[in-house]
Amino acid sequence: MSSLQALCSGLPLRPLPENRGRWAGVPHAPVRTPGLSPAEEQLALKNALRYFPPDAQELLAPEFAQELRLYGHIYMYRFCPDIKMRAYPIEQYPCRTRAAAAIMHMIMNNLDPAVAQFPQELVTYGGNGQVFSNWAQFWLTMSYLSQMTEEQTLVMYSGHPLGLFPSSPGAPRLVITNGMVIPNYSSRTEYEKLFAMGVTMYGQMTAGSYCYIGPQGIVHGTVLTVLNAGRRYLGVKDLAGKVFVTSGLGGMSGAQAKAAVIVGCIGVIAEVDKAALMKRHQQGWLMEVTDSLDHCIERLREARKRKEVLSLGYHGNVVDLWERLVHELDTTGELLVDLGSDQTSCHNPFNGGYYPVQLGFAEAQSLMASDPAAFKSLVQESLRRQVSAINRLAKENFFFWDYGNAFLLEAQRAGADVEKKGANKTEFRYPSYVQHIMGDIFSQGFGPFRWVCTSGDPQDLAVTDELATSVLEEAIADGVNPAVKLQYVDNIRWIREAARHRLVVGSQARILYSDQKGRVAIAVAFNQAIARGKIKAPVVLSRDHHDVSGTDSPFRETSNIYDGSAFCADMAVQNFVGDAFRGATWVALHNGGGVGWGEVINGGFGLVLDGTQEAEQKARMMLSWDVSNGVARRCWSGNRKAHEIICQTMQDNKGLVVTLPQEVADERLLQQALRL
Repeated sequence: MSSLQALCSGLPLRPLPENRGRWAGVPHAPVRTPGLSPAEEQLALKNALRYFPPDAQELLAPEFAQELRLYGHIYMYRFCPDIKMRAYPIEQYPCRTRAAAAIMHMIMNNLDPAVAQFPQELVTYGGNGQVFSNWAQFWLTMSYLSQMTEEQTLVMYSGHPLGLFPSSPGAPRLVITNGMVIPNYSSRTEYEKLFAMGVTMYGQMTAGSYCYIGPQGIVHGTVLTVLNAGRRYLGVKDLAGKVFVTSGLGGMSGAQAKAAVIVGCIGVIAEVDKAALMKRHQQGWLMEVTDSLDHCIERLREARKRKEVLSLGYHGNVVDLWERLVHELDTTGELLVDLGSDQTSCHNPFNGGYYPVQLGFAEAQSLMASDPAAFKSLVQESLRRQVSAINRLAKENFFFWDYGNAFLLEAQRAGADVEKKGANKTEFRYPSYVQHIMGDIFSQGFGPFRWVCTSGDPQDLAVTDELATSVLEEAIADGVNPAVKLQYVDNIRWIREAARHRLVVGSQARILYSDQKGRVAIAVAFNQAIARGKIKAPVVLSRDHHDVSGTDSPFRETSNIYDGSAFCADMAVQNFVGDAFRGATWVALHNGGGVGWGEVINGGFGLVLDGTQEAEQKARMMLSWDVSNGVARRCWSGNRKAHEIICQTMQDNKGLVVTLPQEVADERLLQQALRL
């Protein structure tokens, strides 16, 4: 068993570790089919071998070549560390800076088998969200971090640690870019080749930026989404007896079961991968499981009648479930579902993100590797069937939304009936949850703020929960507008429920949705508690890239921006740069994430609070920018709520000066001018 000291000593070369191959008993990534030419295969092998001295290359070359041909990528299984991968307490990492130790803590959490979807392939979530491209990169990164001083910055190119470069104490200690491919070559086909050659990587959002906190992050987002969907679509605050049907129990989607319980509804979640389903059941996130559609429908009816709180996992394809619900409606007249969505990894539909209803799980994986074209055809047929069933139910009092996973986008590409007449190209027959449910929250500056207690001590997390709750309660007492108060109340409820439901998986982390004032106040409270010793070790602040300012994604985060700029990525890039020089400990900028490669630019940060006055100053400056950037952008696009928020922010902060858009008072002016 390796130690943390050994893990930070560079690539283990003399002797080479034993090649234990793929582990049994853990999930593995689907076989990739990059379609490399012989010359490209040689280049992929050459690129992998350049991490190793010539005396090791003779042994490793045939081994890596076999990995490439068997799995479509060189993961370097031989170098998968023989250590219990988890987020160790920060003081155990052999580092010269606290910042480096905090980054190590976050990296190892992303690769913890209890957290990661495919740990041996370095995939944290989403089917292809990589932390690194191969294990050599992991070893080198840990070595660089252990050496790094406060006057160096580690530069990461799509998983590859380029090196330590001189910088200043105020600069980020780590700068990450993932998937920064020239736009004309940012296609799925090109990506598969470039990833196989080891020169780029899909970091999803928080996988490649080392900020994932387990499924808790999406639990909170799903709780708020379902609560607000009930208010908006059903006109109810109490979801007792209401049925929410969806799919996916993987790295992110696994949160749906727990979210259904927290909001008090009946959640029915379909999952084709039995290992993923049973993992959630064993964690206690899924209350019941069945592989019988008959039993599923019977149990659903019973729970509706009794208004039970239930999370029911159906081991099978969600298309079968949707079609059965249509059958029940057409034969009995009974609508058994109120709310619906989908959380399959549809950003990656032809490489394991979506499984067609026509095949079983193992059969689908085999066809995916042996005949990608036939597999794609079946996936698209399955998407058309799924949409057809949803459309039938939507004629009744049933409401469906896209969860930002590219489901409707891929359904449209498959020829499904998702068109919304007279709409712009970011709108479909059913709304994105950002457009109708979360969009107003983003416009007010609310988004997924999170923190990690690097001591690894649950008591530290309990202290931060108390502090965050107090900050929000004090803000309410001081007086806030009703819309902001509603969000604060929802988040106070969330913190209390999160502790009660034991949502921590991996690092001692928490998430809540907060606005600019709330984030800054919470950060200051944490930093002061660290200074007083009430919290025993530094706290890492972060957020999901899916936030107010972090992501330009026309089919999700910026889908409710209608001035024509939804396809422009200035906001996310400016956010990355602005966070870097305002105090972030590390920053990341990614192509892809959520809705898929080439569809989005997004970025994130990590900020280490260590109890110093300098840390407080950085938090105040950086967190203010990290929110106000996106609010100002939404204001300029014509959003009235964002306009109100940015005006208030300018009153509170005289250093902020934003040009406000002028309304075109008379639309006839435009028509008359264009007729000229």
